[in-house]
Amino acid sequence: MDAIAADSVNNSFSKLPIEVRVTVGRARPTIDELLSMSVDSVLTLDRSLSDPVELFVGEKLIAKGVLEELGGNGVGQLAVRLLEVANDNEQL
Repeated sequence: MDAIAADSVNNSFSKLPIEVRVTVGRARPTIDELLSMSVDSVLTLDRSLSDPVELFVGEKLIAKGVLEELGGNGVGQLAVRLLEVANDNEQL
């Protein structure tokens, strides 16, 4: 494949959407605790409200940030403001 064809392939892949997963925390209930949950039950997470959320692509941590609510036309919609972004070889 020549350089022009390779650039064309790279440009077409760069336009593909990917899924970014935002993790606010984890919980480790027992099966009994999970089965006994109902409406209004509270599941305690391993993080506090002030802790940053983590952004993953697949299993790779790519960034950390804070949750925000959008204003304007997006009122009520959640967003993430990035605080740290991983470089290629960097571990967050």
